[in-house]
Amino acid sequence: MKVLVTAGPTYEPIDPVRFIGNHSTGKMGIAIADEFAARGNEVVLVKGPTGLYASHALVKEVNVQTAAQMFEACAQYFKQSDVIVFAAAVADYTPKQVSAVKIKKKEETFSIEMIKTKDIAAELGRQKTPQQIVVGFALETDNEFKNATEKLRRKNMDFIVLNSMQHQGAGFGHDTNLVTFIDKDGNVAKFDLKPKADVAKDIADYVYKIIARRK
Repeated sequence: MKVLVTAGPTYEPIDPVRFIGNHSTGKMGIAIADEFAARGNEVVLVKGPTGLYASHALVKEVNVQTAAQMFEACAQYFKQSDVIVFAAAVADYTPKQVSAVKIKKKEETFSIEMIKTKDIAAELGRQKTPQQIVVGFALETDNEFKNATEKLRRKNMDFIVLNSMQHQGAGFGHDTNLVTFIDKDGNVAKFDLKPKADVAKDIADYVYKIIARRK
């Protein structure tokens, strides 16, 4: 199969030296890319700024910085992909104007006008064919199950991986994760805290189960 995976954060520039970002390291998305490649699939990994890299030779890395760049890269590979896993932590907003020079510290307060970025999963989810499998992620701090389920339906995903900021050892920066899968048929699968490499195996297994059910 051809598999498209996104990973890492996006950096939205304020001026030539500053940006707005998040704490994503890309560990989860990279583990997913390596797992699908280990099963013999051709993988494209669209990766935001991170010092980490995929280890498998079948992973082609496309490095981007901003949400707009990530959207363009994903749009390039989406239609030809059989499986798409949106694991990146993409910025929801980006500065409306980017200063061409470094902004000097002058005033006591400083405001930045922000505009929405394109919702990559939602935009491409509208182009999804019945043959494609789309997997998303939801990192939530409250109303977790409700928010994840709404995101699953709104973005036309086959299943979503919910992980919570409430659990120690899960989320950004950790080598482990604690997740729950929710699929479009309402099935729920809960997992214990485990290494992200093992979570990647669970995600790949679930994708292969969907494929088997369709045959």
